[in-house]
Amino acid sequence: MCELQYPQFRCDAHRATSVNNKEVECSWHLNFFELIFLKERHSWLCKSAHLKITLIFFNYTKASVCPALLSTSQRPPVSQSDPADVTYRLFCRPGKKMRVIAFFLVGLAVHVIFFISIFDIYFTSPLVHGMTPRATTLTPPASRLVLLVADGLRADSLLTLLPDGSSRAPYLRSVIEESGTWGVSHTRVPTESRPGHVALIAGFYEDVSAVAKGWKENPVEFDSVFNESRHTWCWGSPDILPMFAKGASGDHVYTYTYPAEEEDFASTDASRLDSWVFTQVKSFFQSAKSNSSLRASLLEDKNVLFLHLLGIDTNGHAHRPMSQEYLDNIGLVDTGVAELVSIVEEFFGYDGRTAYVFTSDHGMTNWGSHGAGHPSETLTPLVVWGAGVHNALRVTEPQPYDDGYLQDWKLEHLRRVDVSQADIAPLMASLIGVPIPVNSVGVLPHTYLNNSDLFKAESMYTNAIQVLEQFKMKMTQKKETTLSFRFSPYQQLTESKQAGFINKARMLIQLEKYEDAISLCQSLITHSLEGLVYYHTYDRFFLGCSVVLGFVGWTSYVVLVILKTHARLNRHPSILRQMPSYTLERLCMCVTVVITGFLLIQRSPVTYYIYCLLPVPIWYSVLKESRTLTDLIQSAPSLPLWKCFGYFVLVAFGVELLVASFFYRAVLTVGLAVLSLWPFLSGLVGKAKFHSLSWFLGSLFLALFPLMPVVGREPNIHLVTCAGLLALFTSACYLWSSRRRTPLHLGDRQQFVAQMLHVAVCAYVPSLTHSSLQQKQGLPLLNQIISWTTLGSSLLVPLLSSTRLFHRLLSIFLSLAATYLLLSTGSEALFLPVLSWLMFVWINIEQEAMLAQGVSGRQELSTIDFSANIDIAKIRHLKLDDIRRSYFFVFFIITAFFGTGNIASINSFDPASVYCFLTVFKPFIMGGLMMWKVIIPFIIVMCTFETIQVVTQLSSRSLFLIVLVISDLMALHFFFLVQDYGSWLDIGTSISHYVIVMSMTIFLMLLSVFTHILTSQRLVLWRRPKVHFP
Repeated sequence: MCELQYPQFRCDAHRATSVNNKEVECSWHLNFFELIFLKERHSWLCKSAHLKITLIFFNYTKASVCPALLSTSQRPPVSQSDPADVTYRLFCRPGKKMRVIAFFLVGLAVHVIFFISIFDIYFTSPLVHGMTPRATTLTPPASRLVLLVADGLRADSLLTLLPDGSSRAPYLRSVIEESGTWGVSHTRVPTESRPGHVALIAGFYEDVSAVAKGWKENPVEFDSVFNESRHTWCWGSPDILPMFAKGASGDHVYTYTYPAEEEDFASTDASRLDSWVFTQVKSFFQSAKSNSSLRASLLEDKNVLFLHLLGIDTNGHAHRPMSQEYLDNIGLVDTGVAELVSIVEEFFGYDGRTAYVFTSDHGMTNWGSHGAGHPSETLTPLVVWGAGVHNALRVTEPQPYDDGYLQDWKLEHLRRVDVSQADIAPLMASLIGVPIPVNSVGVLPHTYLNNSDLFKAESMYTNAIQVLEQFKMKMTQKKETTLSFRFSPYQQLTESKQAGFINKARMLIQLEKYEDAISLCQSLITHSLEGLVYYHTYDRFFLGCSVVLGFVGWTSYVVLVILKTHARLNRHPSILRQMPSYTLERLCMCVTVVITGFLLIQRSPVTYYIYCLLPVPIWYSVLKESRTLTDLIQSAPSLPLWKCFGYFVLVAFGVELLVASFFYRAVLTVGLAVLSLWPFLSGLVGKAKFHSLSWFLGSLFLALFPLMPVVGREPNIHLVTCAGLLALFTSACYLWSSRRRTPLHLGDRQQFVAQMLHVAVCAYVPSLTHSSLQQKQGLPLLNQIISWTTLGSSLLVPLLSSTRLFHRLLSIFLSLAATYLLLSTGSEALFLPVLSWLMFVWINIEQEAMLAQGVSGRQELSTIDFSANIDIAKIRHLKLDDIRRSYFFVFFIITAFFGTGNIASINSFDPASVYCFLTVFKPFIMGGLMMWKVIIPFIIVMCTFETIQVVTQLSSRSLFLIVLVISDLMALHFFFLVQDYGSWLDIGTSISHYVIVMSMTIFLMLLSVFTHILTSQRLVLWRRPKVHFP
């Protein structure tokens, strides 16, 4: 008796055959995978050295009656490339299913590590701790500072004059022309509220990984002007103020915020947020007159009053920056500032010891978004006046700015002093005499100061020493964690050069050569900042090489797995099972020990161990499977080499085309135009004229969407309604045309009718919502209930439908289309119906392609059931044309990703997309809804790919491995394109592209499991009468 444990199967079959001319009767009982030989048992087993047994199952997860095939010793041994044998090895042999799961989990883990690596290499926090705060010993010009931040205010919106020559902000305009100094503050990407305020108040640019951790908490501890002040009082948004209060040492930062629910984009007038702030400040000073302790605190020096004005930003999101609401809000803020200055000056008896700073954290695009690097987002106004600040200085010579704004704003006669956003922190610190925040990388704009040359020189010297302290701390940390023979100091600022800079600066100040001292200090700051970057990126090349080595190894391993398990290669029987090479194992163990010891000596972070050790097991697996490469070489004479070479050239060109599409969306249009010709070039048009024509037209229609503007689109709710009608029309046409081939059960027919009515409702809800918001009546509760209910049921409703191929796909389309319509504001709503139409044609035309290739066993699409038992005996080997199918899938995924917007650019998202769900500012919920809008086309394409694998008789693993290779090649390409030089927009874009491709690869691995469940499973809520079709 031969017994193998495998309880998933139950099968009985009897067959008579002969071994050595003797009749043998075999009984196969697969409940426990027992093979019981009834006759000639012992002799048969002894003579079965070359016996090949192949078991075929209709579905390896369901009970079914299966035939058993037996080949005897007289027959040559079955090749490992035999399709049935491959099936046996992959699915039927004990433990093989676990290997597939293990491969999936290992691949997922590897890609997660590669994804995280980019943050360790490029996005680690630049902050260092342990420096001593430094302040100028001279008396500061101001005792207190009032900081006003108009969130979302563009420089041109404030400074551009009205057609009649007047200003919409007359008070601030008068300050610019008479009593203050002005300029443009240049922000950095991402132009969001949190990093903008951190740059303003703490003086450094927050890394993106910290930005993603939230608005209200501090992911890393940092110093700020508020922390160094004696007292700070803050009024404004609950999303901004708490992070500075929590990060302050002691209990001297007081915050006053309105409820978060007030930040409603659908409110009648968001300027009430700013009115609330000004009213609270007035009440504060009024109460201080009768509160002796509060008055005493206010009369002390080194105080800060911070007013965060969110109304402009909220109105910009809701109505656009060119709207009357946005522009009127600027006038309201200007009036509020004028009244505030009057109240403050009166309270302090016009002592002339108050400095004022008015600026913005970021700007806003014309379409009401921000986050990227467009000038409308990065150029913000800066107006400074009061104690210690220069009055307006008139100039007659041309100023060193060629952007044309001086002429546009009619300010060419007044000196303009531009700054980087982080420079404002040391300016505020110098005005009130507090230490510059220890983590600040800002450079003091001394031209704003109206003080003695000695004070300016001492302030610049303090700024230089403060930045140098960060450099020295960073250098010390890196030196302690690097082997002495590997440590290479920053040559521009060695210890001797540091001492030389400091001594020379002190000497110049003592000799009263203040201009030379200021220039020298600025040079020292420049070198210190460059040195900070040098040490911050010290290990970047080392880590990058480790990741690339792992990347190349993993891709090579996947290719070998494809060749070994899914390709028809000539293999020698003696190598079907290879013994592990002990030499190879010892070599890998030695490499592991050396790398671990090296990292231990350097006291490297834990993540360094992961990145450096990961390539070892990967390359061990590659070298262990190297025999497969030998098999490929041996099989080369029998392969169509020129055809293979042509395919690989086309795929390489296609990958480059996809990479280019990340930079130029029009490339997708070119690609779709080329794909539209595929049926004509492949000869399919003669066998499937209707489907070929549909493919041609569908590709061309889809090619129009990448040409449409990503951003700046005005809402067009009529197009959303048209998209709903198009979805209903196509669905009705399909149901009518297929009513005879695939009749529907009454319950399924009722479900489709209900889903179509639901789509009709969802096509009308955005129109109602838009109308209500325009009339400033807020978001109707009924619309909100419908929207959230639709979202919650979008993945549940398809599980109630029939699992027939097109019936299930239609249910998925209708369910997702309803949600997509609610998240649309214009032409992008048409994208999903057009994409779904093309996917429907793709399924049909792929079956025609299979027939043209002579693949037997063609089954009518209308009869295919996702949940039916699949005869895996018909599962075939990979062909070169399957590379084309996998590439089509990746291309359509990228098209779904970029077809209606450039997700690599934060400002391409229109907040109006989520107004059917909520209008109160909740960044993470809004971001989640916008991401779901991006994912919906993904699911449509992924379900189509799942269907094609069934139609073309391929195992899901084989095609997906090819997709994995293509995606990894793209990710590796983008890894080499990541840069840390050039503009901040270029840096951010290059990193975001890599993150997108890696996220897409990880997401596809998870989505493949999800779509398999979505297409094949059925949820039965009640028992239905028995029928002869599902």
